[in-house]
Amino acid sequence: MTVTDAHHHVWNLSVRDQTWITGPELLPLRRDFTLGDLEPEARAAGVGRTVVVQTVTVPEETPELLALAEEHDLVAGVVGWTDLTRPGVAGELARLRELPGGRYLKGVRHQVQGEPDPEWLLRPDVLRGLAAVAAAGLVYDLVVLPHQLPACARAAAALPGLTFVLDHLGKPPVASGALEPWASGLRALAALPNTVAKLSGLATEADPARWTVDDLRPYADTALEAFGPARLMYGSDWPVSTRAGTYGGILDAMRRLTGPRDRAQVFETTAARVYGL
Repeated sequence: MTVTDAHHHVWNLSVRDQTWITGPELLPLRRDFTLGDLEPEARAAGVGRTVVVQTVTVPEETPELLALAEEHDLVAGVVGWTDLTRPGVAGELARLRELPGGRYLKGVRHQVQGEPDPEWLLRPDVLRGLAAVAAAGLVYDLVVLPHQLPACARAAAALPGLTFVLDHLGKPPVASGALEPWASGLRALAALPNTVAKLSGLATEADPARWTVDDLRPYADTALEAFGPARLMYGSDWPVSTRAGTYGGILDAMRRLTGPRDRAQVFETTAARVYGL
């Protein structure tokens, strides 16, 4: 089966700093990670296409990612960034689509996890921006923490025409082994038909040096029960995932967390449908 990796990043520190890479535990990430580094590992693991996702909230990054998709056949989609709070969101999305590689723009994301207001998504200016994303036929990726899941559900309910894609299952507290209140928040979001989730980022939410597949299983099982395989997609979260294992090792672990009947959807068709790859 050809795998679609629905979530990875690239960066070049000589072009732009990644200011979120701080502290000793993230020190191994403070170097360049390019598509040239990823592609041999991805191809060897049976990955046929990927979705590259923004990492910083600056307008220059998204055109660079679109150009990357135009130049490399591994990248089939881009989730970029634009300032949702500005009045001209629709015009900016149209401008991005006119750039080289603009046809690869599939979604938008913002680092909501870093917003101090747990209801940032419900601000009138943000909801207006999200409506523009929906009108453009794009999806919206959610990178949030568990306490922000209730606001995600309310935003999804307010905008039924927009597909919300939850990155990293909402970053559950795998290291502690706790399920609640994360599981309740996840189920409330999954109850809305315009929501999807990514089976990604779990190993780095555990102890990156000592995790096992069994540590991750309660969280993957909860997501599979809540969303079902038709609304769940695999993402490597490379290169952040390199803190917890090799590219192929992470993919193998995610396969072991899913049943044979679910894998075609989780590892290929859900991402293709949701992102229009």
